[in-house]
Amino acid sequence: MSSDTTGTDAATPAAGASPPPAPAPAKPANPNGPTEETVLDVEHYTDRLFRFRITRPMSFRFRSGEFVMIGLLKEDGKPLLRAYSVASPAWDEELEFYSIKVPDGPLTSRLCNIQPGDKVLLARKPTGTLVLDALLPGKRLYMFSTGTGFAPFASLVRDPDTYERYDEVIVTHTCRELAELTYSRNLVDSLINDPLVGEMVQGKLRLYTSVTREAHEHQGRITDLIESGKLFTDLGVPPIDPETDRAMICGSMEMIQDTKALMIKAGLTEGSNAAPAQFVIEKAFAG
Repeated sequence: MSSDTTGTDAATPAAGASPPPAPAPAKPANPNGPTEETVLDVEHYTDRLFRFRITRPMSFRFRSGEFVMIGLLKEDGKPLLRAYSVASPAWDEELEFYSIKVPDGPLTSRLCNIQPGDKVLLARKPTGTLVLDALLPGKRLYMFSTGTGFAPFASLVRDPDTYERYDEVIVTHTCRELAELTYSRNLVDSLINDPLVGEMVQGKLRLYTSVTREAHEHQGRITDLIESGKLFTDLGVPPIDPETDRAMICGSMEMIQDTKALMIKAGLTEGSNAAPAQFVIEKAFAG
């Protein structure tokens, strides 16, 4: 027999009865969790490399050269995040990233399919060692990169502070094939007309590219070009000197460790945010 729920007494507890428990409050969103940002632009360079831009929350602050965790939601609703260097400078109203495509990669195999309007997760706290504050003052700044390791330098070469601190900025980018240099070449070429740093880069910024699997003006691994001295001969500059030169290193773990060893051999000391020195490496990928 069903109870009568048509009268006013139906919602009134019996005399002396305890009132029904209050509904549990909604679980608040994690204040430290990632935000959901919108994809604004995607450009594919090869079947292995692409870049994309997303919206930037007004509260998101970072230093040029830092990295942050970004990603997508998995099928179970949980976030899948990986560390990515922010390729846009700290002043940009949008956030740019440069990524490799790994066919069986848990994240990149899906991330490479994003389109404008899609959503990407962005962690709230950037960090990193490839920042100007981790280096002592110097005359010449080297940025040694391979593959997508160019990303943090894409940020730094667009930051006016880089040119205010150094007389010369030399960016090296080594890839397997010529097509993989498209992002770095296009970006550096565009800076001459950049309204913010266009005048600053003239006579200061130099891009030195090399490839390992195709014919090119400069061929070989950057470590071999440093060790043989060819890099400096090609550029018309003296070998690395701890008194005047500073360096940043980003690439594969092997490249980072080998280039680090060459910096130490040249007399440079590794720095950090807490103790600035003469060179820094990307800790997010160095292990």
